[in-house]
Amino acid sequence: MWQVGLVGKPNAGKSTFFSAATLIDVKIAPYPFTTVDANKGVGYVRIECVCRDFNVKDDPVNSRCIKGFRFIPIELIDVAGLVPDAWKGRGLGNRFLDELRRADVLIHVVDASGGTDIEGRPITPGGHDPLEDVKFLEHEINMWVFQILKKDWDRLAKRAQMLGSEIDKLIAERLSGLGVSLENVQRALQECGLFTKKVSMWDDDVIFSFVKVLRELSKPMVIAANKADIPQAEENIKRLREAYRDRYVIVPTCAEAELALRKAAKAGLIEYLPGDHDFKVVQPEKLTPAQVKALDYIRENVFKRWGSTGVQEALNKAIFDVLGAVAVFPVENEYRLTDHHGRVLPDAFLVRSGTTVRDFAGLIHSELKENFMHAIDVRTKKKLPGSYVIRHRDVIKIVTRK
Repeated sequence: MWQVGLVGKPNAGKSTFFSAATLIDVKIAPYPFTTVDANKGVGYVRIECVCRDFNVKDDPVNSRCIKGFRFIPIELIDVAGLVPDAWKGRGLGNRFLDELRRADVLIHVVDASGGTDIEGRPITPGGHDPLEDVKFLEHEINMWVFQILKKDWDRLAKRAQMLGSEIDKLIAERLSGLGVSLENVQRALQECGLFTKKVSMWDDDVIFSFVKVLRELSKPMVIAANKADIPQAEENIKRLREAYRDRYVIVPTCAEAELALRKAAKAGLIEYLPGDHDFKVVQPEKLTPAQVKALDYIRENVFKRWGSTGVQEALNKAIFDVLGAVAVFPVENEYRLTDHHGRVLPDAFLVRSGTTVRDFAGLIHSELKENFMHAIDVRTKKKLPGSYVIRHRDVIKIVTRK
């Protein structure tokens, strides 16, 4: 399952975002270090289900289909709030950073209202610049990776020179526990122009510049500009977009609104799906005056201003836009769209862009890849070679040797 790490300073709304995305009750309070241990739960990305294309009623097993939208599970990790010098172990820094090791992508939840200082303490909205929070988090993660690499740098450099070992493979091996791949390292070396520079010539500045590029490649990030309903947030979101438009996807979010809407929907008071652009009250007689006021506030200050709460959009952007994932629907019967139990379109999988059908067969089961013959595009009924690269929302059948 793909993993998304929710990061940021204390009291920016990470735990509210997590709770809204998973409907798991977690500690939410306006003071630092509410989250001590990482909260882990299942969230979902939302796509149009292919059941609409075939005009069938599906029977999801590993995902959910609601009103023609397929919700595919991902894992969310909400870790302790990060404070300055966390890379040195300050606060809960070491625990925080360790939790990021397996994350495929990060969502940085920023208090766009400027209502919390750099330590996460509440202040008057507009009193803090959220751009500083982005710089601060970048620096903390950069320093974390830098110190790990620098610790063994002399040994790595000598090994590369004396034994003729390739430095890219040595770095990838050293940082593999952080989720850094050989491809990440090679791209960072290429972008920094270091493939042709002798390792003995790399000083701390060169290494740190390399680490910054490597961090962006190996831990890509979406910025959730949270508390977007507060008036001071609008100008700050504009500034965030101007400052980081070439580096990050910026999504205005209101996690509190999303949490309220999901709870109201769960109670049957409203009709609302995560990612919708509005909601419908279905039991107005059961709403208290406070609830009516809250729903009116959300509609006026969130939906009319931003189009949605942004929580679902942030998850989708992280998985599909940043990581470039594609969804694929495998079936065993290309005419009935069923598995061997007769369930219609039971599964939806998220795979990396560039995944071939042969590789996908191996992800389902090793024997499928070993006995792979070809695949079938269920829409066209055409045979697909093993080298065919899966496209988003493909429906395929894997054909194997008996």
